[in-house]
Amino acid sequence: MESPAVTFTLAYVVFAVCFVFPPDEVRSVGLTVQGLLAAWLGSEDAAFVQYHLRRSTGTLLAHSLLPLGYYLGMCFAAPEKHLYFFYLASSGWKTFLFFAVLFPAVAGALAYYWSRKGWNNHPLARTLAVHALPQSGWRAVASSINTEFRRIDKFATGAPGARVIVTDTWVIKVTTYCLHVAQQQDIHLTVTDSRQHELTPDSNMPVQFLTIRVASINPYVKAFDIRLNSTEYGELREKLRAPISNAANVVIHQSLSDLFLETFTSLVEINQPYSVPSTQELEPCIGCMQTIANIKLIKNCQEPNEGECQQCYCRPMWCLTCMGKWFASRQDQQHPETWLSSRVPCPTCRAKFCILDVCIIR
Repeated sequence: MESPAVTFTLAYVVFAVCFVFPPDEVRSVGLTVQGLLAAWLGSEDAAFVQYHLRRSTGTLLAHSLLPLGYYLGMCFAAPEKHLYFFYLASSGWKTFLFFAVLFPAVAGALAYYWSRKGWNNHPLARTLAVHALPQSGWRAVASSINTEFRRIDKFATGAPGARVIVTDTWVIKVTTYCLHVAQQQDIHLTVTDSRQHELTPDSNMPVQFLTIRVASINPYVKAFDIRLNSTEYGELREKLRAPISNAANVVIHQSLSDLFLETFTSLVEINQPYSVPSTQELEPCIGCMQTIANIKLIKNCQEPNEGECQQCYCRPMWCLTCMGKWFASRQDQQHPETWLSSRVPCPTCRAKFCILDVCIIR
């Protein structure tokens, strides 16, 4: 049986991870820095920059208290260690307590320094000052960002700890402890990477995430990366003034159908291939008339007289891409999680088939 100290340690580690990287369930009940300090932070919509000045400071303070919270909890979870009497604790726990007290002390001193002179010393204020005109200061830049953030036509995406916001003038990346800000007229954007995930928590459909490098011609602005779903790429481009270069030659799937087509193709390629008779001549696909027909529908998912799928007796008339597009077009667009397991009629004879029945011609 596990000791109370081990149980508390595991529980506290889970709590700390959820507090630093809160999932949706934790955010929904308000157990985040933004939720706990809502009264002090104010409204993000009313004063975006001032809100994040306080939020980043409050986040640093809250996270710095986590080691001390663990020590105080262990005083009750492991009374045999005598942690509540400093002089009786072991040298290892004395060292841990020293740093557990040091972290919030340093964070508190830093927060006090940042808040002096109307937040002039805060890193975000210095970041914004880089974009200020010679006769103005960071507050003029903050006022511009606040005004544009309140507009409903801004582009915004991402979780609270990794948000991307694009307004008419600014590109902003919000992270846990800081903000990256760049002016649209000064930036170059480059797609540097693409990651495809077969399953996501919200859907059973694959999703593609793009990494875009934002580099400014202003030497005082540090380059940063933004990450977004490929389906939002078109909306982002509409909001940006500068073009986005694709140095890595990444294939960008801007719609759900594009993502499905890639998955459809990969699944069909592992199906049993079909060998066409030597006497049969293949004709161009009747869907696009550009590619030779290269697929045949053969019932492979079940026995001939079982299930909903039916045997198709049509000769090869379609290419893989066109058949994938036909398959996607017959789906319920509101429920993409059912696409891969659904059945559709053959575009020629209307015999029902599933993905397992699509065979590539070898």
